[in-house]
Amino acid sequence: MTNNNLLVELFVEELPPKALKKLGESFAGTLFEQLKAQGLTGADSRVTPYATPRRLAAHITQVAAKAADQAVQQKLMPTSVSLNSEGITPALIRKMDALGLDTQRERILLALQEPFDSVIRAATTSPLERIRAEVLKNPGFSFAMDGKAEALFYERVVPGVALQAGLQKALHEAIAKLPIPKVMTYQLQEGTPLPGWDSVQFVRPAHGLVALHGSHVVPVTALGLTAGRATRGHRFEAVADPIAIVEADRYADALRDKGAVIASFDERRAEIARQLQAAAAQAGAGLQVIEDEALLDEVTALVERPKVLPCQFEAQFLGVPQECLILTMKANQKYFPLLDAQGRLTHQFLIVSNINPKDPRAVIEGNERVVRPRLQDAKFFFDQDRKKTLASRVPQLAKVVYHNKLGTQGERVERVRTIARHIGQQLGGDVLAQAADQAALLAKADLLTDMVGEFPELQGVMGGYYARHDGLSEDVAFAIEDHYKPRFAGDELPRGQVGTVVALADKLETLVGMFGIGNLPTGDKDPFALRRHALGVIRMLVEKQLPLELSEVAHAAAQSFGALLPDAGKSNEQLLAFIYERVSTYLRDQDYSVQEADAVIAARPMWGEMPRCLDAVRAFAQLPEAPALAAANKRIGNILKKAETEGAVDAHVNTALFSEPAESALHTALQDVGPRADAQFKAGDYTASLQTLAALRTSVDAFFDDVMVNAEQADVRLNRLGLLKILHQAMNRVADLSRLAA
Repeated sequence: MTNNNLLVELFVEELPPKALKKLGESFAGTLFEQLKAQGLTGADSRVTPYATPRRLAAHITQVAAKAADQAVQQKLMPTSVSLNSEGITPALIRKMDALGLDTQRERILLALQEPFDSVIRAATTSPLERIRAEVLKNPGFSFAMDGKAEALFYERVVPGVALQAGLQKALHEAIAKLPIPKVMTYQLQEGTPLPGWDSVQFVRPAHGLVALHGSHVVPVTALGLTAGRATRGHRFEAVADPIAIVEADRYADALRDKGAVIASFDERRAEIARQLQAAAAQAGAGLQVIEDEALLDEVTALVERPKVLPCQFEAQFLGVPQECLILTMKANQKYFPLLDAQGRLTHQFLIVSNINPKDPRAVIEGNERVVRPRLQDAKFFFDQDRKKTLASRVPQLAKVVYHNKLGTQGERVERVRTIARHIGQQLGGDVLAQAADQAALLAKADLLTDMVGEFPELQGVMGGYYARHDGLSEDVAFAIEDHYKPRFAGDELPRGQVGTVVALADKLETLVGMFGIGNLPTGDKDPFALRRHALGVIRMLVEKQLPLELSEVAHAAAQSFGALLPDAGKSNEQLLAFIYERVSTYLRDQDYSVQEADAVIAARPMWGEMPRCLDAVRAFAQLPEAPALAAANKRIGNILKKAETEGAVDAHVNTALFSEPAESALHTALQDVGPRADAQFKAGDYTASLQTLAALRTSVDAFFDDVMVNAEQADVRLNRLGLLKILHQAMNRVADLSRLAA
């Protein structure tokens, strides 16, 4: 059986750049998995994806010309269904015919019409046993237990699939499973197997198919094409057209040498990154390329032979906010702006050309000419927007629909103001509440500006610039700019108290409102980004250590909606549960264990104290006493939960009712340890508080070894339960330690 490396390429018209990386990975990955499933690859086989603007390809090592034959045992049906005293049943006959076992079926039926031979007659005692024996005379048939019932099985050798058939199936699956953003329908070219009016659907029209096993063509077909060994290189710089691929292993080299194409997406991306860094260093000391992984991926998908060239624009445009200039250069032109050592935009930028001319001046001048109108538009928008104050735009928000059940943006602004004043009053009194109210009033006004209309990504950012132009304080300007933060996982938090208050108010208004009207996230669908909003609330509460009670703030937020949320109490309960689910995920992302996170969350500490509680629990978990105390705490919780279903248990003891030395010893230990741990807890030293409580281990172990909690005398039983409740309350102020139990 011959093993060779396999190369498959689909040559097409320009693929959508934002999808190219995923298309390439999917095409190669599905091909490999399908060949593997058919036994055509080995344990050492590896796949290498290739993707350029005009091709998807895969190189797979150690692919067999034919898969090995396999012995397959198939269950036919239960014995009770397949046989009866008269012979094989009609059900078994139909099953055998469906599986192509008609020859075996005829042989068995003919044998059953003849008298049983002497050997079978001597070995069996009933007609059914004789029928079983006759069936077993046919190779491949056997009876075996299948669960609790016996079944008839048939084992046969399935010939291994040939590479052509296996690759044909794999290629069909690879094309069918491509994550195509939008399908095109096009007519096949003349000369293809299905010319004329026949049409196919694919992401872009396909013009070539290569399939090589070693140096041999595998004649598979796809999209009206039959595989060969010819492909095409760069549109303008290829030295040969078409390019004949001699063998699978020379594919990438042939494209590079004769086609002026770097076939590997990752290799091409790395080459662009290298050239960008080199060009930035050459452009000036301290200059750096703006970091944007998505832009780098997109540009990699636009070029086959990258060449980075330096360009510049008129320095007068630097008077426009750099966010505007950067966005228009990246989004519209796919350019890489250059920043100085302080992160400020310079008038220089880099382009990635798909050609490498001897004299690049024409390319450079063309790109500089193209970007100029974009920058002029940005300057025009900025100048026009500043002719009106943010405050003058606010009334127009009443004409912008926010949600058909929640009113306009103007109504939403009033709700955010109410929530912001409430939070600001708690965190900083009248001064903070007033500043937060002003920022909340103006935070959405930039939605009506020309700049944000052109670049929605700049909402908030432009509001900050326009607020400074209007003479507002930096706190208010920062708050307007930051109130959308954090916009994504890992994004920075709002600067200053005012920004934090408005960001919290804005996110809580969205969460409370959407939960109130039943717009909850489902599965992977979250059109209003409620998971992201919840995580933003969590991060601000925890990382900024805000002394807020979330349920109370959520209640105040719900009141701002008035009659719009008739069942706000119930929806707020759902919202709080939703947020606490996100808390567990957030803490695990901070490298806390599931047990540590759950222990702290269960105790519902103030959000700002959560980090110290987590550190305390982690330190406690390292103590040798921790496992025993956690297990005991879990046992105590279960005892108290069961007891309290029959009546309240008071955290009170009567020492006169002690009859066992162990319960007296535990009470004495609690009187000694409890006040010290309590003082440390009140001082905020949670780690010391838990470590002090660890001294109770010996007394707790002795109590459960020597004392029967559920004593027959009611007063003794209740007294012991009261002692356990005192212990339980003392041990679980920082966290629910029972969650640490294995």
